[in-house]
Amino acid sequence: MKNIILITLLLGASNVFAQQSQDSTLLDQIPEIKNSLLQQSQEIDKLKRSLKGQNLLVSKQKESIGSLNASIDSLEQYISLNKRNIETNSNQLGTEIEKVTSSTNSQIIKLDSSLEKNRLYWIIATLATLLLGGLVYWLLGKRIQSSKTDVETQIRNTKTALEEESVKLDNKLVEVLETQLKLKQEETKTQPNISSEKADHSLALKVADEIIRIQKNLSRMDDSTKGLKQLNSSVQRIQDNFAANGYELVEMLGKEYNEGMKVTANFTPSEDLETGKQIISRIIKPQVNFKGEMIQAAQIEVSVGE
Repeated sequence: MKNIILITLLLGASNVFAQQSQDSTLLDQIPEIKNSLLQQSQEIDKLKRSLKGQNLLVSKQKESIGSLNASIDSLEQYISLNKRNIETNSNQLGTEIEKVTSSTNSQIIKLDSSLEKNRLYWIIATLATLLLGGLVYWLLGKRIQSSKTDVETQIRNTKTALEEESVKLDNKLVEVLETQLKLKQEETKTQPNISSEKADHSLALKVADEIIRIQKNLSRMDDSTKGLKQLNSSVQRIQDNFAANGYELVEMLGKEYNEGMKVTANFTPSEDLETGKQIISRIIKPQVNFKGEMIQAAQIEVSVGE
């Protein structure tokens, strides 16, 4: 019995001690609970204010939606009215288009008929113009060809006449030169002791220049030119007479030029020669020797290959 009472006391004491411990823990947590409740209260206030703002926004949106619905109703009415107007205008326009199409088709048919006639007229006029133009061109071409032939004939005849006249003059000149050379030869025979330095070579040099000029003209003339053979014979005769008096014409035409020549040279480029090749193409003044000594230096033109 005592043991039971003792155990009961011990259990009671343990319960009392546990209760006191729990109370002490609760007292310690009360400030934290208060703070938590305060924070929750503040959050609730914030939520209330936010909810109030949301309610105001919703009210405004409802008003905007109401206004928008009214605008939509008005717009639908306007669209419906426009639709009816469009249908009416479309019907009227379709009627007008049919009228215009019918009228246009009729005009096009008339225009096509007129164009066909005009096209035929234009084709006929074009063919006639081409035929007339061809005929005129043929006649003008024939006339021009005839005129060209006449002009060429006149030019050829004039050239032939000039060449023949030139041959006549050169023949007379050669006769005069031959006479002067004979007189000079007779004079030289009467004075055989005159040295080559003191001798007068002016006539010989003039004869040499004239021989070169005549030979150049002869090379350009046609072989059928009247009097040409006679002139060739006269030139050959005067050259023989020239040589008999101790004079020599040095032949240079067509020969290759070299820097050692005692000449006065003019150089002209030529595409007909090899690059660097130099050929004497013209004698302006001939080189004249008297008894083996040069008394006149040549003046020449040299073609240089490019």
